[in-house]
Amino acid sequence: MTIKPTVAAKPKPSAVILGGAAAKPPRGAITTPRAKVRPGALPLPANRDVSAFTKPAVFDRWADDVAGIRALETGDNVITMFEVIGEDYWSGGGITAKRVASQLRAIGPKPIEVQINSPGGDMFEGIAIYNILREHPQPITVKVMGMAASAASIIAMAGDNIEIGAASFLMIHNCWVVAVGNRHDMRETAEWLEPFDQAMVDLYAARSGREGKEIAKWMDSETFMSGSQAIERGFADALLSSDSMTVDEGAKARDQTVNEIRATELSLVSAGMKRSDARARLNKIKGTPGAALEATPGAGEDWSGLAGLISTLRS
Repeated sequence: MTIKPTVAAKPKPSAVILGGAAAKPPRGAITTPRAKVRPGALPLPANRDVSAFTKPAVFDRWADDVAGIRALETGDNVITMFEVIGEDYWSGGGITAKRVASQLRAIGPKPIEVQINSPGGDMFEGIAIYNILREHPQPITVKVMGMAASAASIIAMAGDNIEIGAASFLMIHNCWVVAVGNRHDMRETAEWLEPFDQAMVDLYAARSGREGKEIAKWMDSETFMSGSQAIERGFADALLSSDSMTVDEGAKARDQTVNEIRATELSLVSAGMKRSDARARLNKIKGTPGAALEATPGAGEDWSGLAGLISTLRS
């Protein structure tokens, strides 16, 4: 089996969000949150050898529908999340818990605005970021500018107030990992993942006020919610005005270029290839082995070899 996680002891009930438990207002809150108050911390695995990814198809939808969407205005209390969650090998960036913690320290004890347009990424990194944000002593406003999918949807739930664009999306699903082995190995991996899926069910249920069984069905179906649906179902509080957002064409082009590589890498991994081998092969095709993409990916590089590979993988 390629992925053989060390199974940590099941989180105690206090470590997992209880949908019916009463929650205290965030420390230092200067206003009453419009929706549910921030729930408790989510459990993290004791061993982070396993990564829970975003599916390639989600990257495709992000690239096609919302890549490059940004806020027209920003401020010194704003944290932007316009990349994948977790370290991004292909861009040299990515949203990490370490980076968010550093930004919070720099901003200090005042209200925070988190702007999100992300297809997700490493779910466990998303949980770590959520846990960091929920400890902030002042109110947090989350604005979903384009998409908050997978791990990014978990982060969004840290907001005391969540706003979403009418044409934006919020997507929830179960942990998605790549594993190889026999039925015993698969059963072990499924059992290891179950507490984390349940913790997410409890988190979404606590924030939305919906029944856990209903949330679980949406996660099983990998559900995309439009802005109005997210509000109707309790995952967001208000719509963002369309004139508060714009499309950065340069950022859109960069997002779409790097996105093809990310999705292709995950397709190779899904086919059973080790992640290091998949990256080595893509770097070889790209023609710049070992090099992360520059700020303007594609400039001066030959990516023609990827077209045939991507077409073969998705046929």
